[in-house]
Amino acid sequence: MNTLEEGYLLRIFIGESDRHEHHPLYEQIVLKARAAGLAGATVYRGVMGFGKNSTVHTAKILRLSEDLPMVVEIVDSLERVEKFLPVLDVLIADGLVTLEKTKVIHYKARE
Repeated sequence: MNTLEEGYLLRIFIGESDRHEHHPLYEQIVLKARAAGLAGATVYRGVMGFGKNSTVHTAKILRLSEDLPMVVEIVDSLERVEKFLPVLDVLIADGLVTLEKTKVIHYKARE
């Protein structure tokens, strides 16, 4: 049995070398999201990208970057995501955050 409900996708764009209190920023975001009781978080490492300063970061062997693009995605209710935003204000010094409405399908094991 599966259920369909409305949710919100919080997407956080940062760099692999970004830090908060000497720890990887993506790691701190995930740990804070877990502590806040959010439904879940996933971190993706990009193979290539650029941001507002137009510097291209790539994983190509000849241009090995130590600052690959990272994306943290969190899906939960609007209320829970909005409650988490002030935590991001403390953690993120430079980055981009998007928030969008999404449909959430929960799959549950069949009996």
